[in-house]
Amino acid sequence: MNGFKPGMLPTLLVLALVPLLLWLGFWQLERGEQKRELLARQEARQQADAIDPAALATLEDPAYARVNLYGTFDPAHSFLLDSRTRDGRVGVELLQPFHDRPSGRWVLVNRGWIPWPDRRVPPRFDTPEQPLKLAAWVYAPNKAPFVLARRMLDGWPKLINYVDTTDIWALLGRDGAAYELRLAPGPAAYRVDWPVTSMSPAQHVGYAVQWFALAVALLGLFVYFGMHQARGKSHDRHEPDHRPT
Repeated sequence: MNGFKPGMLPTLLVLALVPLLLWLGFWQLERGEQKRELLARQEARQQADAIDPAALATLEDPAYARVNLYGTFDPAHSFLLDSRTRDGRVGVELLQPFHDRPSGRWVLVNRGWIPWPDRRVPPRFDTPEQPLKLAAWVYAPNKAPFVLARRMLDGWPKLINYVDTTDIWALLGRDGAAYELRLAPGPAAYRVDWPVTSMSPAQHVGYAVQWFALAVALLGLFVYFGMHQARGKSHDRHEPDHRPT
């Protein structure tokens, strides 16, 4: 095509980048749809009847299921999930074993976020001694987060960077529930405003639009450059030669 001569290098760049940008856009749309399904499932589970802790083992997918508890915390064994932030402030999430009396099961309850501004001073929290009636929900992440080290520091409370209920129950020598339970607002709860997802479906759609826009912009530049190059070469061919003979 005489009116379009983009050159080899720009063509190769466009062939490599445009499919990648389009893939990223469709991937973001897919992630947005997954987040919508996740939020819908979470909402449905929150509206369903609460279950007994003993029933957790029978559920194929217990994520976000509501659980009613009645019993006492174990004040001697607390776990602090490190590197948690709220509103730009650093802190930890407090997890403690809880003995549910009706079912006889031990469960690991996340009581929420507490600030820890000064690492030289242990974070401050208290543990109710009396029996409590609590509402919680199951937190079951899709996959384990990547961490450099999963060892628990010595002493109590123990500082951890990843919640592994298998390791925790093995350490305590107890047969406990396999899932972390997060408290609903109420007795014994600290700050419990956990986000269901780190990014909303609308944000994923916004990123998809950006990737598609970059692909369109790149194609536009490619077409403009190719036509500009073709006009330049055509002008050079038809310009009269003014060199002296």
